[in-house]
Amino acid sequence: MERVIVLDTGPLGLISNPRQTEINRACVEWMQSQMGAGTRILLPEIAGYEVRRELLRGNKINGLARLDALAQTLEYLPITTAAMREAARLWAQTRQQGFPTADAKALDADAILAAQALTLGEPDVVVATTNIGHLSRFVRADLWENLG
Repeated sequence: MERVIVLDTGPLGLISNPRQTEINRACVEWMQSQMGAGTRILLPEIAGYEVRRELLRGNKINGLARLDALAQTLEYLPITTAAMREAARLWAQTRQQGFPTADAKALDADAILAAQALTLGEPDVVVATTNIGHLSRFVRADLWENLG
């Protein structure tokens, strides 16, 4: 069974950051070791959007270049109609249960990311994140450091 890791914005931001901090290097090394072990690493469109908008806002040209390079290296996971329908279901379900993950007027990127992972239909899929709180309500999620 093939392992599939879907990147959340936290690890994606660390990997695309050109600054050579200890945590950025560690995350890049983690990703490379996962790929070397045959794990599929997916860059979901919603996470790419969230990281890109902040890089654009900050005029961070080198970060944008690294993000674009990652999009060529990793498997890209586009937003599909099925994922958006699943995201709407997740969004409504959490509100009905009294546990919203975002403001009622917010798009709720966590629901979209989770739906992208869920609609893959892969038995061993996990979202690599820096904050499991909201995502773990929807989909299997763990801190990227724990996915060794």
